[in-house]
Amino acid sequence: MSLAAIPGPALTPSSSKVPLKENYINNFDFLNQYLPDTYEKEFERYGNRTISAFLRMVGAELPTNSDLIKWAEQGRLHTKFVGCTTQNGAGAVGTPVTWLTGGLAAGNNPVCNFRIGQTVFISEDGGATSNKGIITSVGVGTDDEFTVAYYEADQNVPAATGCSVFVYGSEFRKGTEGMIGSLESEDIFLENKPIIIKDKYAVNGSDMAQIGWVEVSTEDGATGYLWYLKSEHETRLRFDDYLEMAMIEGVAAEAGSGALAELSPGGAGVTTDAGTEGMFEAISTRGNVYSGVPANLADWDTIIERLDKQGAIQENVVFVNRDMSFAIDDMLAAQNSYGQGGTSYGLFDNDEEMALNLGFKGFRRGYDFYKSDWKYLNQVTLRGDIDGGKVSGTLVPAGSTNVYDQIMGRNAKRPYLHVRYRASETEDRKYKTWITGSAGGAATSSLDAMEVHFLSERALCTMGANNFVIFKD
Repeated sequence: MSLAAIPGPALTPSSSKVPLKENYINNFDFLNQYLPDTYEKEFERYGNRTISAFLRMVGAELPTNSDLIKWAEQGRLHTKFVGCTTQNGAGAVGTPVTWLTGGLAAGNNPVCNFRIGQTVFISEDGGATSNKGIITSVGVGTDDEFTVAYYEADQNVPAATGCSVFVYGSEFRKGTEGMIGSLESEDIFLENKPIIIKDKYAVNGSDMAQIGWVEVSTEDGATGYLWYLKSEHETRLRFDDYLEMAMIEGVAAEAGSGALAELSPGGAGVTTDAGTEGMFEAISTRGNVYSGVPANLADWDTIIERLDKQGAIQENVVFVNRDMSFAIDDMLAAQNSYGQGGTSYGLFDNDEEMALNLGFKGFRRGYDFYKSDWKYLNQVTLRGDIDGGKVSGTLVPAGSTNVYDQIMGRNAKRPYLHVRYRASETEDRKYKTWITGSAGGAATSSLDAMEVHFLSERALCTMGANNFVIFKD
């Protein structure tokens, strides 16, 4: 009997300078005694990797205690009907006018809300003619028809021509009754629902017994040494990014969709709400969509004209990707007639030892526009390297808006963008984290591991979406 030569004893380095049989080298070569230099500090090859800063800059976080968040936004004060057609021809002094496509601010209500005695301005769409008249009847033929007696002797707007009509006042004979009917305030009721966002980090008990230290500098400013909790820390940073991205990218599940069936109770396909309305969806459906990148003042003038028709918020912040940022810089640089080739834009008092500033932070043209690079749109692992559905930037109004809060039961000022998280006196689901398992100090189950859980339940309220602009390619 003899001891087999293979396999031989394994040589394993020790974590401490202690002579053990596993780390004894019997064929020591003097030329191989030198160990390589190692860096205990990790190199930050990608810089700051997080993107969660947008909502903290423009919004706020408020609690809610319901599965559904509802709010009311003001309708317009004045109603303008578009797509109307006249039925009489030239020489008519009174004509029925039919409203076809709905009011600009009437929510496409199929009933005309003009009243007898009101004076109206009628303008031909795409033409140069107009009339002014007084309403003589409403809803006689159909609910969407009203009759006008012109102040002019002739009907200037041709028959069967599209026209726009709005009320500018009223006029009554002496000794007559007052206005017939009244108008109720028109509110637009909107809603959104919070979603539950989760993440988890797990490490088994055996791995926790083998310690390896790394000196790190983290994105949130902390520095020092981390062991296995470095991965837990990065899971937390990743979860923070998910909280913001879910509020930006979230969509409501459509009827008949697979997500609706998957997220139903028990996965049984029971009809229920799923998903949440994110900022991109809210702007795309209730706001303003600009196709492409505005590259000159004429493009921005079209945006300004639209803002005039919406809320006309004076100060706005444009969060952009790199391409749109450069397009704005080049547009503004072109306004400097002395900068041949753009060599003097930014700082017009340059000298040979001054760093040339080729960028702009904002501009004023009717409104104030402040430009800010949005890392989320530039991040190559996120939206920075996609073509389909590419978003170049968003225009977000600064400040707050008045809304009726149904939970509080009164009008309240809210930022145009703000997050509502689920909370009560006994349960706060804004940002929950807890540890389970039987390792690392936890003693909640027989699982030979430590699990760090993360949870949040929240929704984004995009109020006054008509004041927002999304730039899509």
